[in-house]
Amino acid sequence: MGGYGLLMPKRGGSVHVATIKTEGKGGRVYTSHLLRRSFREGGKVRHENLGNLSHLPIEVIDGVRAMLAGRALVDLDSGFEICRSLPHGHVAATLGALRSLDLERLVCRERCRERDLVVAMVIQRLIAPGSKLSATRRFGQTTLADELSLGEVKEAELLAAMDWLLERQDRIERVLAKRHLAGEGFVLYDLSSSYVEGRACPLATLGYSRDAKKGKLQVNYGLVCSPQGRPVAVSVHEGRVQDQTTVPATIEAVRGRFGIENVVFVGDRGMITQAHAEALTEQGVDFISALKAPQIRKLLEAGDLQLGLFDERNLAEIASEEFPGERLVVCRNPAVAAERARKRAELLAATEAELEKVRAMVEGERGSLRKAAAGRIGERAGRVVNRFKVAKHFELRIDDASFSWQRKEGQIAAEAALDGLYVIRTTCPAELIGAAATVRAYKQLKVAERAFRTMKDSIEIRPIHHHLETRVRAHIFLCMLSYYVSFELHARLAPLMFTDEEPLSPADPVAPAERSQAARAKAGSSRTEDGFVAHSLGDLLAELATVCRNEVRIGDREHTFARLTTPTELQARAFDRLEVKLHA
Repeated sequence: MGGYGLLMPKRGGSVHVATIKTEGKGGRVYTSHLLRRSFREGGKVRHENLGNLSHLPIEVIDGVRAMLAGRALVDLDSGFEICRSLPHGHVAATLGALRSLDLERLVCRERCRERDLVVAMVIQRLIAPGSKLSATRRFGQTTLADELSLGEVKEAELLAAMDWLLERQDRIERVLAKRHLAGEGFVLYDLSSSYVEGRACPLATLGYSRDAKKGKLQVNYGLVCSPQGRPVAVSVHEGRVQDQTTVPATIEAVRGRFGIENVVFVGDRGMITQAHAEALTEQGVDFISALKAPQIRKLLEAGDLQLGLFDERNLAEIASEEFPGERLVVCRNPAVAAERARKRAELLAATEAELEKVRAMVEGERGSLRKAAAGRIGERAGRVVNRFKVAKHFELRIDDASFSWQRKEGQIAAEAALDGLYVIRTTCPAELIGAAATVRAYKQLKVAERAFRTMKDSIEIRPIHHHLETRVRAHIFLCMLSYYVSFELHARLAPLMFTDEEPLSPADPVAPAERSQAARAKAGSSRTEDGFVAHSLGDLLAELATVCRNEVRIGDREHTFARLTTPTELQARAFDRLEVKLHA
């Protein structure tokens, strides 16, 4: 080989490949790869060159070096096999977040089959939600089954684990309340609904559908959150139950079960009616809510509310005999006022266009209602006058062979006077919470609404397929626990997502919320400050799922070993933020 040729060994010693670098003229470096034997002679280490491998491809040289070191080479086509590859990164991320919340021990102090199944169902709803039957298949389609040592899972086991979890709901919620409702005792509460498939569940009834599923049976569920938006407890009610009727039981839960005496209950205007406001006051429970439009109109008529208050400012605190013992914080948002005025004008114009079609039918020479009776004309007009929900603003005149209408300008002007106007009501003393802070506290209900959106869209709380009342309650509680983990994931991974890490808190609480400059830049470029592509949580979990655990076999050996996909820089950053260490 080369100038050396292949020599026969003359003496003992190990053979290896030596890489020699020499510097030539002009600083040029020459690299040689020599097959060399090393041996001792007279107390000195000497080398015997057996051949020159420099002319061979580097991968061949590396192969010779490996074989001389005692390693066996494998034919990649016939001797190297990836037996199975399972998505692992999203499992590691979600399970790591769950364990950082100590949720496993919260469910049950000692590890057991039921606890592992509950944890698996909570994680599955985050990475690939579906029915309980589908979960029995999907556990094994990722590393979730291996991480929790689930083995084969039957649907009946999952249903039994749900029953087991429901027995522990009260204790779990008590611990969550102790974690997140300490301090001033501010509690956010809101109600939503989800539709149910089938007609066997006793909780499922017809009611006001927030899913816009007319004719579908549904259940209602009320969510108790901390002021930051972490879910603490959930209660399930019949689908026909109205929002405000769930308030007393919720207050009793917060004060009785959770042991929080100084409660400040924050609920929307549909949740705390006048009757319930009086009941809360009698129980010694402070609240923050808002007035409905008719109540605001009464304040205007009584002279307690003067629109001139907003000539130079958009927030004022007033009092009224209509609401004794309460502070009323009146706010006016010009941007909302302009938007409502624009929308009203469009709806009125669209309704007039429909009514004009009816008039043409009556008065046109070839109109289908020409010379028609008043009843027929009224029936046709009735079909369109409220199509855009503004029939109250029109006065119709219908006679035989005659039809006309006009706007109720006075009524429209009265409604327009309330555009952008809302009134926050509270029993909290001013020394506890000022007017501006009261408005901000009420606006925090947005985090409860965000929880419902996530539970419905990402976690897929709906449709509900369970028929037993206990299973429906357990299913909704499972979804709440999944959102509890999702909230933590959002908080920790915010720098990698479109989430605003430092939302601006304007001095004016009535002003529209503003995103920080960093968040606006992130939204505009779709990239984070570190140059990564910005993600939603769902997309980021899907990205992490490409980190796989691969089961590898060499040759025809029975033994296999595991190797993980090398994480990208983005994936490594996400795991660092979650403080998750990957293990094959």
